[in-house]
Parts: sequence; C-alpha cells; structure tokens
Amino acid sequence: MDIRSALGRALKTLRNSRGLTQEDFSDVSSRTYLSTLERGLKSPTLDKINALAGVIEIHPLSIMVLTYLAAEGGTVDDLLAKVRRELGEVAPE
Repeated sequence: MDIRSALGRALKTLRNSRGLTQEDFSDVSSRTYLSTLERGLKSPTLDKINALAGVIEIHPLSIMVLTYLAAEGGTVDDLLAKVRRELGEVAPE
C-alpha cells in the first residue's frame, strides 16, 4: 500500500476508534481536507499531523506507527524494535 493511502487508513481507524466524526476536527481542519487525507489524496504537513493527533488525543508517532504498519506490514513490536535500534545508533541514551 502506498504511504498516503496508509496514512489515510491510519487516520480513519484512529478517528473511528475514538468515536469521532470528520466534523470533530473542524478546529484544525475542514471536513473536506480530512476526507482527502483519509482517501490518500493528499499528504499533511508535520504541523497538521500534530494538530490531528491533538484532536484524537494521541501522540503523533502513533499515527505514524499505524501508517507504516499499513504500508509495510509486520507487527508493532517489530517496528518499534527497529526504531529503537536505529535511534540507539544516532542518539544513545
């Protein structure tokens, strides 16, 4: 699955899991724009991902994790282990 479609799927899944409508995002996005994101037609900015995460009340990385799981497959544990490894190489604790 391409990354924009995967992001759209992640946003819609998260929105539905919280019982939110597209209209609930009106303070940060129009319903039309959110719909284009969910259909994989547009790519949001980092600021927009942060704002959308705020409405959903999750960390923005949760959106990205679900996005890459949809795009690449695998498990949350495998993806997070890879991220930990990569971050450990550039930013050791």
